[in-house]
Amino acid sequence: MPVLEQITQANVLAYKTTRLWALQDSPRSFGSTYARESQFSDADWVQRTANLNTERSVGYLAVDSGSYCGIAGAFLDQHDPRRAEMVSMWVAPTARRTGVGGILINAIRSWSKMRGVHTLQLMVTSENHSAIQFYERNGFSMTGHTEPYPNDPALFEYEMAQRLFA
Repeated sequence: MPVLEQITQANVLAYKTTRLWALQDSPRSFGSTYARESQFSDADWVQRTANLNTERSVGYLAVDSGSYCGIAGAFLDQHDPRRAEMVSMWVAPTARRTGVGGILINAIRSWSKMRGVHTLQLMVTSENHSAIQFYERNGFSMTGHTEPYPNDPALFEYEMAQRLFA
């Protein structure tokens, strides 16, 4: 059964390794690239870890049988703390369709609710149909808002959201 670890300074190397794996496995699913992040210094990774462990942010790693197999984070909106954005969601290919993604989303939902968040949102690339279906199965729906995808002008990102409180 997968368990979650909150991303902290104690697991910065696991976070770095998992994030780089995610960028290699799913290069069109993130706003950044493996080429960019693989050049980060150890100090950069320590700072990124700190940025995911504040009153306004959280990050989780999924671990199954001692192997890291998923990642997700969230940030409160700077202008409206009743909104949060889920970021960096990824599940290893061997762990997909095993419940890891749902565990990560539930942890982000719980963290968001504890902070009074009413709307949890995310961005997903237009070609990532399996992720769109996964998010829909987990209560997200399209908002109608789109943005250009920063790494490929032929793609765009859909915004999806779900209400946490009525």
